Amino acid sequence: MEKRTQDIIGIGRWVLLLGLFAAALAIAAPPPTPVIAAAVRVAPFEDRIEALGTLRANESVTLTASVTETVNELHFDDGDRVQSGQVLVEMTSDEEQALLNEARASLEEADRQYRRVQSLATQGTASKSLLDERQRESQTALARVVAIESRLADRLIKAPFAGVVGLRNISVGALVEPGDRITTLDDDAVMKLDLAVPSVHLASLLPGLGVVATARAYGERKFTGEVRSIDSRVDPVTRSVVVRVLLNNPQRLLKPGMLMQVTLRQNPRQTRVIPESALMPTGRDQFVLVAKPHEGGHKAERRQIQIGSRRPGEVEVVSGLLEGELVITHGAQRVRPGDTVALRAVDEGGQTLSELFQSRPSTDAAGEP
Repeated sequence: MEKRTQDIIGIGRWVLLLGLFAAALAIAAPPPTPVIAAAVRVAPFEDRIEALGTLRANESVTLTASVTETVNELHFDDGDRVQSGQVLVEMTSDEEQALLNEARASLEEADRQYRRVQSLATQGTASKSLLDERQRESQTALARVVAIESRLADRLIKAPFAGVVGLRNISVGALVEPGDRITTLDDDAVMKLDLAVPSVHLASLLPGLGVVATARAYGERKFTGEVRSIDSRVDPVTRSVVVRVLLNNPQRLLKPGMLMQVTLRQNPRQTRVIPESALMPTGRDQFVLVAKPHEGGHKAERRQIQIGSRRPGEVEVVSGLLEGELVITHGAQRVRPGDTVALRAVDEGGQTLSELFQSRPSTDAAGEP
C-alpha cells in the first residue's frame, strides 16, 4: 500500500514537471512576426512590347514654287487649317492669261473652219486632204490652249490634301523661283509612328494590334492607335523589324517630331497575378512565402512558383499558387518557413505602404485577416 502511494506521488511529480516545462516553452515561444500579405487574384493581363519612336504626320509635304514669278496674292497664314484643293498662293499671270485668250480665239476659229470644210467634204466639194489639214489645225490650237492652261495652273499653288500649314516663308510681291520653299502642309488628323521592334516578337505582331502611347509633354495622358503594317524585312545588324503605327489625334495635340513611348498590347487574357514584391528569387527560380491558415493563425510556407509576364508592380503566376491564397509581400525577410506570422494588413491594391501600416491589425487569434 505504501509503495503504491509512493508511485502515485512520483507520477504526479512527473506530470507537474511536464506541465511546468510546457508552460515554460509557451512563455519562451516568440510572438508571431507581423507581415503584410496580398491575395492571389485573377485579373485581366496582356503581354506588352515597349518601344520609342518619333512622330510624323500621316501625310506631309513641303510646298514649293515651280515657276519664276512674282507672288500676287496669299490666301493663308501661319498655322491655318486648309481644305484639299484650296488655293494658297496666286502668282502674277496677266501675260499667260492674255496668251490663253488668244489661244482660245484661235481654237474657236480653227474649229469653225474644220466644221465648214467637213460640211463641204460631205457634199463632195472639198478634198479629203483639205479636211485633214483643217482637223490638224484644230487639234494644234486645242493643244496650245491646254499648254497655256497648264502654265497658268503652275501659278496657283493649291493644298494637295486637308491639313495644317506651317510657317509662311514668302510675302506678297516676292519673286520666287522653282524650288523656293513656301510653307509645309501636314495631315495631323492621324499621326504616323515607325518603331524598331526586336524580331523575336515577329510572330505576335499583326496589323490591327492595339497600342497606347505617351509623350513627356502631356504627362500621363494616353493616346490610342493600332499597328498599320509591318516591314517586309528584318534589319540584319540590329535584328529588329520596323512596325508602322497610326495614332488617333482628334484634338490635334500631337505634333510631328515628338518622341513617343509606345506600348504594344498583345495576347489579352484572364490570369492569376500577385504583387511583384512577393517574389523571392533564388538563381533562376522564383519562390514566395504563403501565409497558410494554422490553428487559428497563419504559418509561413515557402513555395516555388512559375511566373510569366510582368507589368509595373505585378507579375503573372503560371503555376504554384491558387486564387485566394495569401502571399507575404512585406516582412518576408524576418520570416522563416514554418514561422507563425500575424497578418498586419492584406494589400488589396491601390494602397500605399503607409496606408497599409495604419490599417487595423489582423486578429490572427480568430483566424481572420
